[in-house]
Amino acid sequence: MKTKYLMLALIVVAVMVMSVAMVSAAEPMKPAVKDKCPVCGMVVHPFPQWLAQIIFKDKTYEMFDGSKDMLRFYLDMEKYTKGKKKEDIESIYVTDYYTTKLVDANSVVFIKGSDVMGPMGKELVPVSADKVESFIKDHKGDKQLKFSEVTVADIPETEMHDHTKHDKKDDDEHGEKTSEHGEGNGSKHDKKE
Repeated sequence: MKTKYLMLALIVVAVMVMSVAMVSAAEPMKPAVKDKCPVCGMVVHPFPQWLAQIIFKDKTYEMFDGSKDMLRFYLDMEKYTKGKKKEDIESIYVTDYYTTKLVDANSVVFIKGSDVMGPMGKELVPVSADKVESFIKDHKGDKQLKFSEVTVADIPETEMHDHTKHDKKDDDEHGEKTSEHGEGNGSKHDKKE
């Protein structure tokens, strides 16, 4: 009888160990309307093609309006958050430039010096390794970096833009007029709620 219980206990322990080993990184999250970048203060949901996020092991998270601010946060966490360390991070996601899907930050190459602008100006553009050559051909770029290679010196300066000032003469990128009340920022990413 003791052998049966011992065998059952071993099976239960083995299943638990396998379950823990199989737990994958946290899945990417959809930003809430109120989520703001902790670096620049910008609301992030209007910019899904630039979204970056850090998910901590305690299931708290930070959302960013681009990989540039996420990397600035990651490289100087003490400045932006109290009580969190790199060891507390479960997952880091950035939005791949071509697929516009959130992917693991370690799975892409960050291109510096391209002509592609993010919500806050020059950006470190995340591109899958198989698209780097075509991106550089189309958009230039003077440096290719893996996530682990990025330093503070690689992060472009933030360029503040006023995303709220528009009048009825302003056309958005689709040739449509913005409202005469200045609603929206004239980009294809405005959402009506």
